[in-house]
Amino acid sequence: MESGPGRITLWAIEIFVATADEGSISAAARRLGASPSAVSQQLTNLETAVGASLLLRNTRPVALTPAGEMFRRRATAIIAEAELARAEIAQRDLSSLTRFRLGVIEDFEADVTPRLLARMSDRLKECQFLLETGASHTLIDQLDHRALDVIVAADMGDKADWAETHPILTEGFVGVAPKGIIDHNGDLQKQLRDFPLVQYSKRHHMGRQIDEHLIANKFKLPHKFELDSYHAILAMVAQGAGWTILTPLALQRARRFAPNLDVFALPMTPLERTISLTARQGILGDMPNEVADHLKDLLQEIVVTPVIRQHDWMTGVLRIL
Repeated sequence: MESGPGRITLWAIEIFVATADEGSISAAARRLGASPSAVSQQLTNLETAVGASLLLRNTRPVALTPAGEMFRRRATAIIAEAELARAEIAQRDLSSLTRFRLGVIEDFEADVTPRLLARMSDRLKECQFLLETGASHTLIDQLDHRALDVIVAADMGDKADWAETHPILTEGFVGVAPKGIIDHNGDLQKQLRDFPLVQYSKRHHMGRQIDEHLIANKFKLPHKFELDSYHAILAMVAQGAGWTILTPLALQRARRFAPNLDVFALPMTPLERTISLTARQGILGDMPNEVADHLKDLLQEIVVTPVIRQHDWMTGVLRIL
């Protein structure tokens, strides 16, 4: 049954809350995977149904009216109750789950994620899977705003009190240089200081983590290139434009450049990151733990074992938790 102007629907309430959170109809549409026109129409229907204007749409950002402020408190409670009902049903019988919204960092999208979804679909026959790929901070924000059910992302500090976290993998950062320019028996730091750095973008958490580590180790270098694409960075390194600092997962996503690259341990204090699966506590029962276990199996097979076979010194640098 379609929602008409006289009905208050859960979908319209979710759209209202997303618009209030984002301060923009277009941003709410992106978050919910809907068109801006559909979002606008649902908001109009909702305002008609409640008999009051809820949003000041001509302001930037979109603002709530006094009635909108009042309705938002109720709307948040309604969404929370709907999630609790969904959780109770899911905990009784996960096979009845009809929608699963998964967010995954780009590091996994080509090899790991398709096989994970295939495994899950074998069990959840009637479930629709929605996949969002993006940077860790974006996925964490979407989980916080209830736009995703589960995310797989790099840890970024303190854990929210509403979240359950399942650590999956720890990987140390490594140095990557063009094949043949590094003398491993010489002073590696001096050699690297004399060679340009191709840096991962500081607009992302990982780029800032690398930059802060270089500063802490008094190894801050001027750089001409700052990119947010693993492929672009490793292509430039392979062509001799400079060296870089990345993770083993990044190297796996650009394996075609491997014959032209030299990978080595950083000549400074080790730097590592942890990849975890995070979900809202109590919503999906044992499912987050089960998904984490599937991911560990796949990562061991697809990433960890091949990388260590190629670079035996990475034993302990790249490990399943």
